[in-house]
Amino acid sequence: MARAPGKAAGGRRRTPPARLKKIGIVDTSFSRFDMATSAIEELGKQGGGYEILRYTVPGIKDLAAGAKILFDRGADLVMTLGMVGRQTVDKDCALAADFGLQTVQATTGKHIIGVMVHEEEATDESKLAQLFDRRTREHAINAYDLLFRPEAIRARAGTGQREGYPDAGPLRAGLP
Repeated sequence: MARAPGKAAGGRRRTPPARLKKIGIVDTSFSRFDMATSAIEELGKQGGGYEILRYTVPGIKDLAAGAKILFDRGADLVMTLGMVGRQTVDKDCALAADFGLQTVQATTGKHIIGVMVHEEEATDESKLAQLFDRRTREHAINAYDLLFRPEAIRARAGTGQREGYPDAGPLRAGLP
């Protein structure tokens, strides 16, 4: 016997399957560390309910365009992953990249979790690799929480979180 569209046996309405959230990841070929793999692995540890959209660009000044492309492809949130070199021009590029990311975020009304590691933040390559991995993973948790556990990120408000380094902790000086 034929059923009306959207009806299950017995006349009950079928609940449409929940749409998977889409998390965009934009990384760069300039980076000296595979940040996308760290992000994807950490997102997998947090849970499911999403699919990854990935896009790779040459450098950090291209991150904003990559993020916009992924938003146009349906991303609910985008992580942008990049490395800032040691030269003055690299720092200028990082500032320009950040302005671009802020513009895309403001015009789309969607979050961009910008993850940048400055090459000079660590004294040797081993520590730099650890910083890349830890900062990327901690931001991946933030991304997951923004989409699926907003109460978890809200609970961390005012606690001095530092992605990639030990947390600073909350300030309580002089308060009752």
